[in-house]
Amino acid sequence: MSHTIRDKEKLIARVRRLRGQIEGIERALAAEKPCGEILRQLASARGAMSGLTTEVMEDHLREHVLQAETEAERRQGGEELIDVIRTYMK
Repeated sequence: MSHTIRDKEKLIARVRRLRGQIEGIERALAAEKPCGEILRQLASARGAMSGLTTEVMEDHLREHVLQAETEAERRQGGEELIDVIRTYMK
């Protein structure tokens, strides 16, 4: 069973909290809140997204690289992570 399936409820809860933060930013903009408040909300949402990304990346590394059953699976898991890191760092 994949880590995203096993941890599905926990990951979905994090996504829902992130969605709430994004909606809060939208409400703040619509209400013409001060830019300092909006920037704090943006920083919080960015932190939440980074935390979620880190968790999924770490679990991917553990399951698909460190605990891979075959060398081919290990290589594939590593290559997938390299691709994601390249995209993430752009």
